[in-house]
Amino acid sequence: MMTRRWLHVGVVIIVAIAGLAWCVAPYVRSLALVIDVSGRDVPGRRWLPTRVQPVDATDVSVNTRHGAVEGRLYRSTGRAAAWSRTVLVVPGLHAAGVEEPRLDRLSRRLAGEGITVLSLPLPDLRKFLVTPRSTDVIEDAALWLAGQPEMTPTGRIGLIGISFGGGLALVAAGRPSLANRLEMVVSFGGHGDLPRVVRYVCSGVLPDGTHQPAHDYGTVLFLLAALPHLVPAGQVAPLDRAIRVFLDASMVDVSEPARAAALFREARDLGAALAEPARSVMADVSARDATRLGPRLVDLAERVGGDPALSPERSPATRARVFLVHGAVDTVIPQTETPAAAAFLQRAGAAEVHWLLTPTVSHADATASVTVSDVWVLVRFWRRIFD
Repeated sequence: MMTRRWLHVGVVIIVAIAGLAWCVAPYVRSLALVIDVSGRDVPGRRWLPTRVQPVDATDVSVNTRHGAVEGRLYRSTGRAAAWSRTVLVVPGLHAAGVEEPRLDRLSRRLAGEGITVLSLPLPDLRKFLVTPRSTDVIEDAALWLAGQPEMTPTGRIGLIGISFGGGLALVAAGRPSLANRLEMVVSFGGHGDLPRVVRYVCSGVLPDGTHQPAHDYGTVLFLLAALPHLVPAGQVAPLDRAIRVFLDASMVDVSEPARAAALFREARDLGAALAEPARSVMADVSARDATRLGPRLVDLAERVGGDPALSPERSPATRARVFLVHGAVDTVIPQTETPAAAAFLQRAGAAEVHWLLTPTVSHADATASVTVSDVWVLVRFWRRIFD
């Protein structure tokens, strides 16, 4: 009798441990993924019991209404994992394309979980331009990926957009052609209304009237779009070239300081050779003086960003599940954009809208100092995306 009782107790304990492991495992996997995507060396990561599948990466070309767009397809070569599905990842403004390290790290790590990933840098965003063409490309690429049975057996994909790619992804997701093609849409640090972002980066004033200094990078990005309104036609091309060299330098300012310094010098030299008023505009760019650049642009917010195809809050809302993640203090696309976009989507009838402001990220990068509770909140949110 005693033996039978202890046998019963042993079975209960084993079942309880197995149940606990089953409940905890998805969160352990999410924690490992969040750490890996951050790119930071976190003590104890190697002790997390997760198995990342080997991944094969293949360059692909996707036909869209605006021409062929080059992307990269990431697929696990190991056994299928619990999160097996298909996603389209659209990055923000960066010239490096599929080779951009953070984009490659995210795409490769997702694929290591058994997710088929199409990484698709948008041609205009690679040129530091936010245009309606990019929204069209996202729509066309999502339709193409959802229609590939060998990649997407269910005919439904997830759509993940980063930075300005996040806002554009939300616009594309609301288009009728994608009504039954999306499982979920995720925006990391994206915008709800582009002219509102332009006004912020030009003034450092948030919609509620409070001040938060804007990063000069954001101001310079919109300066490119506004050049035809600021300088004579003959000065647009040489000023555009000088600004792009400056932006290239800004991209590698931290990772490659020596190269960045050389590019900053080149940008200043190109600016010094310009005629007025382009020379003065470039001088403010090189001085990283957003207080002088901003007033030149603030009245042009609607002209450079007012097209409805550029803003989720000016377009039909998606009916797919939506997840919005934003750095708690973002000086490029302010953190106020995410709750505003969430409120719009909820009013417009989106099926589910979940949003999170987190101190674990700034704009598109992980922050250096966070608490355990901050990480746990992000892990729980990430796990919800892939439920």
